[in-house]
Amino acid sequence: MVTVVVIINFLISLILLYIAGRVWQLKKRLANMANRLTAAERRTHTLLDKAPENISRRQQNIHNLRQANESIQVQIQQVRQIFSLLLVGQQIQRRYFVKVGLGTKFKKKIVVKSTEK
Repeated sequence: MVTVVVIINFLISLILLYIAGRVWQLKKRLANMANRLTAAERRTHTLLDKAPENISRRQQNIHNLRQANESIQVQIQQVRQIFSLLLVGQQIQRRYFVKVGLGTKFKKKIVVKSTEK
C-alpha cells in the first residue's frame, strides 16, 4: 500500500514538474514579447514625438508654396492676356492691311532699267 502511494506521489510530482517547466517557458516567451513591445513603443514614441512639429512645418511650407504659385499664376495670366492682345492685333492688321492692299502679299517690285550700255 505504501508503494502505491509513493508511486502516485512520484507520478504527481512528474506531472507538476512538467507543468512547471511549461509555465517557465511561457513566462520566458511572455517576457520576450513584452521586451519587443516595449522596444516597438520606444521607437514609435521617438518617431511620433516630433510629428506635430514636422506637420506644422510642412503645413507652413505648403502655404508658402501656394502663395508663390498664386503669384506665378497671376503672371501666367498676364502673359496669356498679352499674347491674346498680340493675336488680336495681328488679326486686325491682316484684315485691315489686306483689304486696303498694304499687306505684304501685295508689295510690288520696282524694276529699274538702266539706259547705259
